[in-house]
Amino acid sequence: MLWLFPLSAASLAQDHWYQLELQQNVTVQEGLCVQVPCTFSYPWGSFGTTSVSWFRKGAGRKRDLLVATNKLGQKLHEGSQGRFFLLGDPQANNCSLSIRDVNAGDSGTYFFQMEVDFRKHAYRDKPLSLEVTALSLTPHILVPESLESGRPSNLTCAVPWACEGGTPPIFSWTSAALTSLGPRTALSSVVTLTPRPQDHGASLTCQVMLPASGVTVERTVRLNVTYAPQNVTISVCQGSRTALKIRQNASSLPVLEGQALQLRCVADGNPPVQLSWFRGSPAPKATPISGTATLELPDVGTVAGEVTCRAQNPLGSRNLSLSLSVVSAPQLLGPSCSWEDGGLHCSCSSRARPAPSLRWRLGAGLLDGNLSNASVKVTSSSAGPWANSSLSLSEGLSSGLSLSCEAQNVHGAQSATVLLSPGQRSPEGTMPGGQERGPLPLAVRMFPGTSPSFRCLAGNLWHPLACRNVTQPLLSLWVASLPLWAGLDPDSPLRGGYRF
Repeated sequence: MLWLFPLSAASLAQDHWYQLELQQNVTVQEGLCVQVPCTFSYPWGSFGTTSVSWFRKGAGRKRDLLVATNKLGQKLHEGSQGRFFLLGDPQANNCSLSIRDVNAGDSGTYFFQMEVDFRKHAYRDKPLSLEVTALSLTPHILVPESLESGRPSNLTCAVPWACEGGTPPIFSWTSAALTSLGPRTALSSVVTLTPRPQDHGASLTCQVMLPASGVTVERTVRLNVTYAPQNVTISVCQGSRTALKIRQNASSLPVLEGQALQLRCVADGNPPVQLSWFRGSPAPKATPISGTATLELPDVGTVAGEVTCRAQNPLGSRNLSLSLSVVSAPQLLGPSCSWEDGGLHCSCSSRARPAPSLRWRLGAGLLDGNLSNASVKVTSSSAGPWANSSLSLSEGLSSGLSLSCEAQNVHGAQSATVLLSPGQRSPEGTMPGGQERGPLPLAVRMFPGTSPSFRCLAGNLWHPLACRNVTQPLLSLWVASLPLWAGLDPDSPLRGGYRF
């Protein structure tokens, strides 16, 4: 509503007999209302009824159009009916004018006329100039300070600048968020919103149409929805590559022993979440192993087991756990053999995750699992990552016999082979304990990644020894427990030897 006030005495009509006091130039926005205060006087006294009228001045030769009057039986201009009204009491010389639902066609020049005792006077020398401009005002949207996910809230759209006496505006709401209409007044509308996390940042638009003028205005706001952490995700990274994404608990990740790993945690929440890492399932006040979104694991074996990412903000927290399962291919120790109680006794061990299975191969024959008969006995066991097996042979040994120990699991396999050959008898002709010397059993460990051929010097003869799939460092080389010189083959590029 636009209120206008009388001007100073300087703006009074020059004719002191007929005086009119009003603001001559009035500007109003389309669709609004305006009230123009006005008083008048005339040079005679009267006890009759004063009739007052407002006319719109016709352009050129067009006749003037009556827009408002208190005179009965007068036909008003069609475009002004129901919108132009007289305010105040004409008998008290009040000529104030009210215009509702102003439209662009109302722009023009208007003048006031009074009539009393069959005498009339038009104040044409003091016209009213009305200018209608485009509507620049927009609705007001009142949003609660906090919109929390899951809690209903009322949002109000209001147009306090619209005139209450005019045609009621039409409100409409637009949003991707789920809303329902609430109560409304002549100049406002209420919508009830139960926000969801996905509504954060969504737009909400209130559109208002002023039907009398056909003008439409709107305002859009962005919703700020607060919600507890959600969508926690763990990314498993190797170097700059994301190998895997974990989104649910009870997930297990096998990782090669000694492998470096990077775990990155992300989560959604408003206010923004704080991310931290814990061992196992953390208590509410547990101390984190990392207070950032990234957990660096240079050696997975140091934190094998469950790790948990916790996402937390003032509205709550959410955990996501991942079980790290350390795996490895078999590492073989052995075989090592010796003569005891008239037979050949060998042992072999292997470490792997999961624990490997061990088996023996004698020549072309496979000795698998636990076995016991008159000539051979195999006993195998495992504890944790270790598997152990022993082999006892009392007969069946022959020249050029090969003996292998094989270890395998789902992550790999490894084997080691020794070749046993009969050597020259010692001068005494017997082994310790009075037994004749047979093949010289040897236990060998070699450099990783090599497969050399060795011979063992016993007396004046070199005895060949073949080693395959060598992965262990060279730690020792011996011939049973005899005080013999053991050295590398002179033909080998390596030089050196050990005495036992």
